[in-house]
Order: sequence, then structure tokens, then C-alpha cells
Amino acid sequence: MKIIVGLGNPTKKYEGTRHNAGFETIDTLADKYDIRVGSLEHKAMVGKGLIEGDKVILAKPQTYMNLSGDSVRELCDYYGIDPSSELIVISDDIELPVGGIRIRERGSAGGHNGLKSIIERLGTQDFIRVRVGVGGKPEKMDLADHVLGHFQANEMDDFHDSVRNAAEAAVMILDGKIGEAMNRFNRKSKSRDPEPEKPD
Repeated sequence: MKIIVGLGNPTKKYEGTRHNAGFETIDTLADKYDIRVGSLEHKAMVGKGLIEGDKVILAKPQTYMNLSGDSVRELCDYYGIDPSSELIVISDDIELPVGGIRIRERGSAGGHNGLKSIIERLGTQDFIRVRVGVGGKPEKMDLADHVLGHFQANEMDDFHDSVRNAAEAAVMILDGKIGEAMNRFNRKSKSRDPEPEKPD
């Protein structure tokens, strides 16, 4: 059993916002593999099913972004999940351009409050994360307004591409192909992240 968690904020108010890229990716996986994400468990909307033969739980924490770790910790504890090898977290990233994704096996929160909460509650930075590019904030714009805002019309195609790529990357990671996924997707994405990516 593995858990794929997509980060975002619940309620219709936040649908389609940059901060909900994780939710969008979970929805893409759910649609492709016919998994209904409709049960409220451990402070998350969850769905259970098979992805290419692997038993998975898809989860969208309903705690709001800053408390995402509360839900992730409960899910990992209840299902006996080892975060370092059985958890994949999908989040938005302002350090990546719209359309880019970046896969990492571990690391700091990089200023992302959802990842920060997960790291604090799990007590480890060792979990795989797939970061979906949502673009940097315009000059003089408040960061919260940017990540809680919607994409421009000319960004939508690139964003949808990145969500599809993030979903595909998650499937590759489930299949034990994280190195291949990193080589395939990371080199396409230019970011200001100074930390190099090193597949095991």
C-alpha cells in the first residue's frame, strides 16, 4: 500500500487556484484509474484503488494548506506507511515556471507551508515529493494573493500539461522508476532551486 497526497485547500472558493495544483493532480489520477476520492477519513478526502497493479490511497487533506501535516500523519500512522518509501506528496511550486515539474526524494520545505507542516508532523524530510510549477509572483504582488489566485488564460495549457506530467511521474515512482522519472522530467524544468537532484 502506498499513499499519494495532493496538497491544496478545500471548498469551491479555492478550486482552480495555483495552490491547488496537488488536488488537480490527484483528480487526474483518480479519473484515469477510476478511483473515487469521496470518503472523508483522517481529515482528508480519500479514494482507494489500483494504479498499474499497485494498491494505492489517493488523498486530498481537508485541513487547509498550513495544517496538511495533521492529515498526512494520521494517514501514515493508520495505514502503517513508511514515509521514505511509501508516501508521495504533490504540491505547487512558485520556483518553477508554469508547465514545469520537479521530483525530489527528500529535502526542506523550500518555503511551502504545506510541506513544512508535513515535515514537522512526520518528523522527517525523507519523503518523495513532486512539485508542480505555478510560476513566480509578479513584482509588488502579495505572495498569498498569487498562490490563491487563478491562472491566466495563456497559462492554462501549460498548467494542464504539468498536472498530466506530475500524474505520470507519480505512476512511474510507484513502479520503482524514480530515477527514470527524475531524469525525464527534472531536466525539462528550470528553477531557482540551488539543490541538485541526485537519484539513488
